[in-house]
Amino acid sequence: MVDIVKAMGWNYVSTVASEGSYGEKGVDAFMQLSREAGGICIAQSLKIPHDHKQSDFDKIIRLLLDTRYARAVILFASDEDIRGILNASKRAEQVGHFLWIGSDSWGAKNSPIHQLEDAAVGAITILPKRATISGFDAYFTSRTLQNNRRNVWFAEYWEENFNCKLMSSSKKDENSRKCTGMERIGLDSKYEQEGKVQFVIDAVYAMAHALHNMQRDLCPENSGICPEMDLAGGKKLLKYIRSISFNGSAGTSVTFNRNGDAPGRYDLFQYQWNNVTGPGYRVIGQWTETLQLNIEDMQWPRGEQEVPSSVCSLPCKSGERKKVVKGMACCWHCEPCDGFQYQYDEFTCKLCYYNTRPNANRTSCQPIPIIKLEWHSPWAVIPVFLAMLGIIATIFVVATFVRYNDTPIVRASGRELSYVLLTGIFLCYIITFLMIAKPDVGVCSFRRIFLGLGMCISYAALLTKTNRIYRIFEQGKKSVTAPRLISPTSQLAITSSLISVQLLGVLIWFAVDPPNTIIDYNEQKTINPDLARGVLKCDITDLQIICSLGYSILLMVTCTVYAIKTRGVPENFNEAKPIGFTMYTTCIVWLAFIPIFFGTAQSAEKLYIQTTTLTISMNLSASVALGMLYMPKVYVIIFHPELNVQKRKRSFKAVVTAATMSSRLSHKASDRPNGEAKTELCENVDSNSPAAKKKSVSYNEPVI
Repeated sequence: MVDIVKAMGWNYVSTVASEGSYGEKGVDAFMQLSREAGGICIAQSLKIPHDHKQSDFDKIIRLLLDTRYARAVILFASDEDIRGILNASKRAEQVGHFLWIGSDSWGAKNSPIHQLEDAAVGAITILPKRATISGFDAYFTSRTLQNNRRNVWFAEYWEENFNCKLMSSSKKDENSRKCTGMERIGLDSKYEQEGKVQFVIDAVYAMAHALHNMQRDLCPENSGICPEMDLAGGKKLLKYIRSISFNGSAGTSVTFNRNGDAPGRYDLFQYQWNNVTGPGYRVIGQWTETLQLNIEDMQWPRGEQEVPSSVCSLPCKSGERKKVVKGMACCWHCEPCDGFQYQYDEFTCKLCYYNTRPNANRTSCQPIPIIKLEWHSPWAVIPVFLAMLGIIATIFVVATFVRYNDTPIVRASGRELSYVLLTGIFLCYIITFLMIAKPDVGVCSFRRIFLGLGMCISYAALLTKTNRIYRIFEQGKKSVTAPRLISPTSQLAITSSLISVQLLGVLIWFAVDPPNTIIDYNEQKTINPDLARGVLKCDITDLQIICSLGYSILLMVTCTVYAIKTRGVPENFNEAKPIGFTMYTTCIVWLAFIPIFFGTAQSAEKLYIQTTTLTISMNLSASVALGMLYMPKVYVIIFHPELNVQKRKRSFKAVVTAATMSSRLSHKASDRPNGEAKTELCENVDSNSPAAKKKSVSYNEPVI
């Protein structure tokens, strides 16, 4: 019966036993063997009391329904109790719900299921293999009260078989008819050879063979029982019984194992309903030490085509682990492996490695896709578009300045520093392409070099310019002597020294931490593993980016300070005011950049937002400088060449004096006609003075 349950794939069954030795011991044996076999859990183990009532059977059915998933029910019960259980299932309208497995007490009998055939459909029963002993039928049907007096129970059998009364001490009712003694077995009553006749005959022969072997060993020279046999005792006789071996009445071998049990040979039946032949038992297999079961020949209640289930818990889906209910190995809850977990085995979920994520059914891990900022991404298209416009504009300005290199406006703007500044602006635009390009060692190296270099070159040149302007006019307030280091060569030397600090820092960075690429799996490791991505990027942290830009920002702030200090110098004489406006706007741009850059450090879109913010900020910084410092000059050079002419020269002292007076009289400018103040200042300058001969500058070219 244990083998049948396992063959059906059932692991959750109940047992019902008639109270008494047969039922209780049968259930105990089943439970013991099921524990040894493993994989079978007992949902409930119920008993039918001796003095049962109909309510007892109804209660048993209610209890069985408490564990509805345990549809298979093992029955070790008498015919009467089997009928009571089947009747109760009908009353509860549960016909077809339970899958009955009956012991050999049910076998292939019709009496337990008479008029309850519909409730018994699908029941599997077992019966020891038996053979009809032909001579026994002739012998037994010839037995009468006269020729079978040696059997003390025969008279009681006679009364039960013919439903009559033989004697006054009979247990039959007073109203029962009296037996005539002329009744005949098989003629006046229904007769069917009892299935265990074969085993009774074999049991008698087993005892005879054991006694024969014992007599042969203990009394070889005597016939019959000798004194040694009288003294042998039951244990010695049992030893001889267990060691016998002979062919039984059915032609099969009769032996006993070490426990004293004969080899099990069972036929397996299932009660089926056939529309052609009607209901009946059908042989579906046999058991002779091993199970041979023809599942395809089986029929199930309610027209079920597949083998019905009798399990405590359904199998877990892929990606789910079993959480076994304590004390019930066949019952479990299915818990999904969540997050980055995958199903390691039936009972365990494990985390995938840092660079992998669970596959669709969570049975294994697969590599996390690697991404980078693509050229076609909207996050890249906008910075690239701005950079291309900026590069075109820068090249146009450079070409214009080269073409008109010797004109007054170009010379007045300080050609050397202008070309340096334009180089820095160009590099600010170029960094956009390096930030978006696919990272490798070469790209990462250029990123480190040019990330801060473009801004450093730009603001070093602007700082040198504003510092020069400031020093000139501060010096002019004290004396007519020009300050030191204001020549183009000196200005280039100062600018180069400022730039060299940035380059030195980059070289140290290269030495301490050589450039490399990394795949960052934490940046876009979202709660949903399907959205997780590894980001291919250069081995540059946010702090390193800020440090690389930090020196340029320091130059920018210093330049802004000088721009503020020189804000009072009239624009007729220098570039102080355009530089000031450039620096104010640039500061605003970078003040907006810092919170955006660091505020998105934990965002899943960090790669895109930070790269786009950085490149756009650099593009805007370059564009502000290009637009405010050079576009007005280019406009004049191209569209108003008449203004790009040499003016009369004035002395250094005159220039400084004019600037000082202009500052003092600026509040009166609104009371004068346009240009009147400027005209007055210009006319008061004596071009023939000694100071003018000593050092002179043009009106539009104050060598600042």
